Amino acid sequence: MQGDGVARVALDVRGVTKRYSDTVAIGPISFTVSEGEFFSLLGPSGCGKSTTLRCIAGFEQPTAGEIHLKGERLDIKPPYKRDLGLVFQTHALFPHLTVAGNVGFGLTLRKLPVAEVKSRVAWALELVGLMGLEARMPSQISGGQQQRVALARSLVLKPPLLLLDEPLSSLDLKLRQQMRDELRTLQRQLGQTTVFVTHDQTEALALSDRIAVLSNGRIEQIGTPMKIYRSPASRFVADFIGQSNILTARVEGQNGAHLMLKLEGGPSLLARAPAGSAWRAGDQVWAIVRPEDIAFRRNGAAAQTELSGRVRDVEYLGEDTQVRIDVPGLPGLLVAFKTTRAASAQISSPDVLLHVDADDVYILGR
Repeated sequence: MQGDGVARVALDVRGVTKRYSDTVAIGPISFTVSEGEFFSLLGPSGCGKSTTLRCIAGFEQPTAGEIHLKGERLDIKPPYKRDLGLVFQTHALFPHLTVAGNVGFGLTLRKLPVAEVKSRVAWALELVGLMGLEARMPSQISGGQQQRVALARSLVLKPPLLLLDEPLSSLDLKLRQQMRDELRTLQRQLGQTTVFVTHDQTEALALSDRIAVLSNGRIEQIGTPMKIYRSPASRFVADFIGQSNILTARVEGQNGAHLMLKLEGGPSLLARAPAGSAWRAGDQVWAIVRPEDIAFRRNGAAAQTELSGRVRDVEYLGEDTQVRIDVPGLPGLLVAFKTTRAASAQISSPDVLLHVDADDVYILGR
């Protein structure tokens, strides 16, 4: 951070395009990453997130555009001169080297003094909780420990930018959650500028300061996890991030701070009019309601819509329960709640009343 509290830009990706023959893989893509920021590239398979990362790393050469790191042109340098930290999904450890040998490999290549290599390797291993395993071979440690070695191998170089290419996807669920927490703690502790590639929305929401959501080689939206989740910029983002009920609707009119929507084939719905709203009667919109924002009881809010429906299916997921409810004209409305005896008792009868707060209805133009 600068003295005035304004974050310095570490990475600046300007209009980058990567083209294969007549096919555009990505672009044009532009974004910046501030010093110390954890920035995620999120999207489904084939959206261009890994290609973007490879362009930053130097494994792909952009067809157009520029990449700058701390004010210096990065895309004209070969990969080995970019001084970046890289952690891959497959760990890519050297099987013939010990844990310490793997972590210190890059330092040895730089011909640093032996004493400094040992000191920095010890620092990195302590950082990732692997002290005492220096002499082990990669085959003698667990998958989670191998991932820690791969992370330590990058961090020991103290790079200006750390690139993570789906590093947690090969781990089982419990270990992935544990490593996710450790990774975020380490990143904050070190203030390490990080670009993280993932298709896992939960990882991106939990780890990131900001997220860029990609689709078909383009950025759909950049924002904080809360902004991305609560105010999606497109139908794709609303559908991809978390779960959503995306309802086709038409604006019927406005009453003060609320819009009256007519759902296609279904009932009417109240929605909070966005600030500076210019919606008019007859406008075609999508009304987006998150499953957890649909309640079985009124919460005291002044503007709510009441919907009657019939329980179709209940899916118990441990701490969470998801229910599909058929509302006339809205079959299969998804409702989610934290599993408790009191909450579960609300669906003991097949016929239910649902309440939707107008503030929880987000509107996108069609």
